[in-house]
Amino acid sequence: MAVFKFTLNGKAQSVDVQPQMPLLWVLRDTLSMTGTKFGCGIAQCGACTVHINGSPTRSCVTQIQTVAGKSVTTIEGLSADGVSHPVQRAWIEEDVPQCGYCQSGQIMTAAALIAKAPNPSDADIDESLHGNLCRCGTYQAIRRAVHTAARYRAELAVAAKGELA
Repeated sequence: MAVFKFTLNGKAQSVDVQPQMPLLWVLRDTLSMTGTKFGCGIAQCGACTVHINGSPTRSCVTQIQTVAGKSVTTIEGLSADGVSHPVQRAWIEEDVPQCGYCQSGQIMTAAALIAKAPNPSDADIDESLHGNLCRCGTYQAIRRAVHTAARYRAELAVAAKGELA
């Protein structure tokens, strides 16, 4: 056992766990952050996606020892109210989820995409989300929601510029 310190959803965190323990299990079992889902355990489905220092990362294969000193954001930390992030708003508006199991990973990947590419093309979306599997097949709705989220993000940027003037 060892103590690892990192920032989780903007707050300092310290956990005493085995160095090789996957971040997914630290989040779910040690810290009770159950929004991040276990899917395959081999980084192929994307259900466990979180942001580490802003980059989408599969938490099921990321050892806690590699997270020390870094910033981790889970679906619970994407927005303070759980619905105001542009991607979360778009997911609701476009009625994306069916079973919903993959959605936290899909949302976290989409949020990283629009942060990097504010106006993504269909090809950008397909490339970014290609490793996030949805058994319900809501890929067209996901693509629409990413475009909607990009529009929301652009509107927020324009509004912020107007407030600064």
